[in-house]
Amino acid sequence: MAGFVGIVVSDPWLQNQFTQVELRSLKSHFLSIQKSRSDPKNGDFTLKDLSLAMGNLKTLSLSEDERTRFLEENFSGLEIQQLEFEQFLRIYLKMQGKAGSKGSTTSAFLKAATTTLLHTISESEKSAYVNHINSYLAEDVFLRKYLPIDPLTDDLFEISKDGVLLCKLINVAVPGTIDERAINTKNLLNPWEKNENHTLCLNSAKAIGCTLVNIGTLDLAEGRPHLVLGLISQIIKIQLLADVNLKKTPQLVELVGNSQDIEELMSLSPEKILLRWMNFQLKKGGLARQVTNFSSDIKDSEAYACLLSVLAPECRSKPHPMDVKDLLERARLVLEHADRMGCKRYLSPKDIVDGSPNLNLAFVAHIFQKRNGLSTQMRQMSFLESQFEDDALVSREERAFRLWINSLGISTYINNVFEDLRNGWLLLEALEKVHPGIVNWRLANKPPIKLPFRKVENCNQVIKIGKELKFSLVNVAGNDIVQGNKKLILAFLWQLMRYNILQLLKNLRFHSHGKEITDADILSWANSQVKSSGKFSRMESFKDKSLSSGIFFLHLLSAVEPRVVNWSLITQGETEEEKKMNASYIISVARKLGCSIFLLPEDIIEVNQKMMLTLTASIMYWHLKRPTASDTRSQPLDCETASLSESTSNLTSDDSTSDSSADEITI
Repeated sequence: MAGFVGIVVSDPWLQNQFTQVELRSLKSHFLSIQKSRSDPKNGDFTLKDLSLAMGNLKTLSLSEDERTRFLEENFSGLEIQQLEFEQFLRIYLKMQGKAGSKGSTTSAFLKAATTTLLHTISESEKSAYVNHINSYLAEDVFLRKYLPIDPLTDDLFEISKDGVLLCKLINVAVPGTIDERAINTKNLLNPWEKNENHTLCLNSAKAIGCTLVNIGTLDLAEGRPHLVLGLISQIIKIQLLADVNLKKTPQLVELVGNSQDIEELMSLSPEKILLRWMNFQLKKGGLARQVTNFSSDIKDSEAYACLLSVLAPECRSKPHPMDVKDLLERARLVLEHADRMGCKRYLSPKDIVDGSPNLNLAFVAHIFQKRNGLSTQMRQMSFLESQFEDDALVSREERAFRLWINSLGISTYINNVFEDLRNGWLLLEALEKVHPGIVNWRLANKPPIKLPFRKVENCNQVIKIGKELKFSLVNVAGNDIVQGNKKLILAFLWQLMRYNILQLLKNLRFHSHGKEITDADILSWANSQVKSSGKFSRMESFKDKSLSSGIFFLHLLSAVEPRVVNWSLITQGETEEEKKMNASYIISVARKLGCSIFLLPEDIIEVNQKMMLTLTASIMYWHLKRPTASDTRSQPLDCETASLSESTSNLTSDDSTSDSSADEITI
């Protein structure tokens, strides 16, 4: 398992300050500095030169003068010519600390990076998440021997090292995401099997909406606390907020007055809906003030005391929290009230007083799950029904494209593509990610955008770039995106996603001569792989109805990696239940290999040709990425490099094999 070595430094403390992704990037920067200082044309390499070189590190938010002054004040005696990599890392850490001391911001729970400036963890959060895991996974057959985990120790990170717990937790958050038959659960897993679990975990986490920054399979294998805890926090949040939307909890319609307000509510993130719900209940309880965040606004427990009195008046006891002046005692009484109504604790009295945003959000979300206090007499049901009558295929495609765009690492987390993309800015960011340099940012208008014509300007540039990339955009204008035209937005996103996939394949060394990749090439590759493995199944096109059984994709996965499919678990794919079992297994096995995909079992069963293309192309991309066929089985799988969102792309249309949305987009 030589692939697991990574970049190693002699000081264990220093090693633990960085992920392997960060170390690789910093090593690359250091080698460029080393090359520059050894070039005789550059003369003597000085602190100022080092400052300039470190300016290329995007994570350092210091000006050139600030960097130079910092180096002169702290490293005036440094022998630049003898600078070694570990010294460079220490300088970087100190400079990063200097940058962080200038000011800090609190990230949203879901958008929060899985790495932090000082790589510290919150013991309160760790304790809360451990208790959550102990509660929800207590009956799991495999994990039973490890649970309950002691929150006062670091056992959580040790137990996470084989990947099983993280995979199981994802399935608790979004049931059915991972086919548990694909998880390696032997008592003693070898490094390869653990790595497969971590790859499956990371690809599945992206597929449910987690934002993964600077985290790879090796980081999970080493149990890096700040990364593991960051990932767990996002998974748990997704679970707790699963019902905070109109589709799952239509009673939320009580929060608004008319259909226009309902449309606005549907576009809000779960956090904002939760705040609106909380204020709705506080108004019922006679509290004049409003809560605008899950931190400073609830430190005094007044909002909690009012909320719980409205939702569970029968659980009140004396003294009333607001009769107590001491904030810690008041918070304790609030939590006792919550305990009596059956709510799990995600925080301590001190966490309330300290205003811990993540834990307060988790606590409020759990209260909402337990008892939302909304009327079962639903108004305006006809409007809601019309909103949710959308074709299930449209809903699944919106989900797939939304999760794919979020995986690109754009600045704002997208909750709904039909609403969040209407100002054009995030579409421009997505275009820049898949084709760097293509956006003219001087002509772009950054949010918040108050004037409607500014949004149109952004969307006009989106359409202009789409035409440059040869997307089919007949009779389409930027205003169609601003108006939230669902058909247009989905068709544009499909072409962008397909563009990305095809160029990723084109950029592989096997196609370095510049040959454009077409749908037909992908189809031909898949059939040739299956045929060469001795199987007789065949795919006629990406809308071939025989694909619904899943057998062809199982043959394809087995062809590219024979050991990955356990044929004793495979059904004939004749009944709907058998097809679903095969489809679920296919998706998990593909993610286990390292494919970053966002489809659902229903997409395979119904043979959604767009998703069939992305699945096949993902498998092809993973297979061709490996250096040579001879070392296929020794090549480590790395989720962070397997994503279909890392490079630019070009679109080559081939309607003989796939009916693209390009036809549907014509208006």
